Amino acid sequence: MTSCNVSSLSIFIPSAERPWNAERVNHVLRRLSFGGTTSDITAALNLSPEQFIDSLVDQALAIPPSAEPSWNSWTYQDYINAGLDFDEETQNNHLEWGLQTYNDMLDHGLKGRLTMFWHNHFVTELDVYYCSNYMYRYYNVLQTYALGNFSEFVRAIGKSEAMLLYLNGFENSLYNANENYARELYELFTLGENNGYTQADIVETSKALTGYNHWNDFCDYIYFDQSSFNTSDKTIFGQTGNWDYDDVIDILFQEKSDLIANFICRKLYTYFVSPNVNETIVSELASIFVVDFDIANVLRILFKSEHFFDSLAIGTLIKSPYDLTNNVIKTLNFSFDDNIKLGVIYLNGIAGQSLYNPVDVAGWQGNHDWINSSTLTARWEILNYIIVTAYNIDPEVFRTFAIESSNNSNDPYLVTKSIIERFVPKALHTLEDYEAATDVFKYDVPSNYFDDGSWNLSWDVVPIQVGLLLLHIIKMPEFQLK
Repeated sequence: MTSCNVSSLSIFIPSAERPWNAERVNHVLRRLSFGGTTSDITAALNLSPEQFIDSLVDQALAIPPSAEPSWNSWTYQDYINAGLDFDEETQNNHLEWGLQTYNDMLDHGLKGRLTMFWHNHFVTELDVYYCSNYMYRYYNVLQTYALGNFSEFVRAIGKSEAMLLYLNGFENSLYNANENYARELYELFTLGENNGYTQADIVETSKALTGYNHWNDFCDYIYFDQSSFNTSDKTIFGQTGNWDYDDVIDILFQEKSDLIANFICRKLYTYFVSPNVNETIVSELASIFVVDFDIANVLRILFKSEHFFDSLAIGTLIKSPYDLTNNVIKTLNFSFDDNIKLGVIYLNGIAGQSLYNPVDVAGWQGNHDWINSSTLTARWEILNYIIVTAYNIDPEVFRTFAIESSNNSNDPYLVTKSIIERFVPKALHTLEDYEAATDVFKYDVPSNYFDDGSWNLSWDVVPIQVGLLLLHIIKMPEFQLK
């Protein structure tokens, strides 16, 4: 479907018709990270939209990759020599690094968001490669190149042990050819299905990718050895020679740069803007991206644009499970311990988004695929768990949120409306929707206390009122959007 958003890539300049307001700040925070607090919104409004985008990209560029875990170099034999149960320790490491990944999502803004985007582009499945150190090294590549040079990203990811095992590069040798990685390199990672390559290119490329078939122990580093490399001449995209892995990447980006740029910019567009693509915008982004394949640069241009800030771009995407949970946690500024976070990770898996285990090699398709009759109920249950847990830990968080959101109003309708606006991308459809939510918020407080103005947000019952309203909001259709 074609996008109705015809705004350009020119830098967005606020006007009376298109103000720089909390709605647009929340749009940025939901898309580029997972939401923000009242103070985050206030800080953003003190900057221009262009300055705000630059600050988010600059912060992301400045965040280093997560620290290497103590077990990164441990092989199977190392665990055995230490008298440890390999499977038990590996499962513990999976939990540890899953928690690290989740904390990075919550704390690292655009860096965390983009790392997850690439996690669903350069797909691997932990269930296949299993080794926890491979899990870390794969994630390290995603973090290192998340806003970097895309051609170097492609070069690095294919040599990661997780990818070599997942897409059978480890099996691809002079003696036993395997075309799997060659095919997905073109179809899923750089060009798109049936776009600019032939079966002959796949066959020849697979020969050039041989040699990465060696390790000294299970879960040890995988390395290249000439003994299993196919030294014959290969013809790839019309170029013939004794090509190897690095040659493949060089030739790919020399011969197919325009196709790569268009494919990646389209994917960035559908992830950050809308599932309905504006082909002109994608083409213009691709013409910028193809110059140097700088991810941060092309994202700055997109995120600063009139097109990104257009009202038709707001509320066009369906939240993933992590969008849902992280948005509530970030917006309400909840603070949870590790056990509760592990519970959220587990429940998000039930809802269809299991970290390090996308559904298949093509990844989560997103948007409408996130919601069906079973996952919708799971989405509600996860958020119910988060809200009730937060209330049991510290109900005063709910009062503080209401005070900050409404500027300490004592009008129940205005308090309700201000809280709703923190969680939905656009206004509700009817006045009756707001009135129904206000009735939920009023709870069992007698109406005369609202009528005479004596009720206010300092009352003991307020945290319960806010909690009930939140449980109502999470079931709104509008809440499913970002």
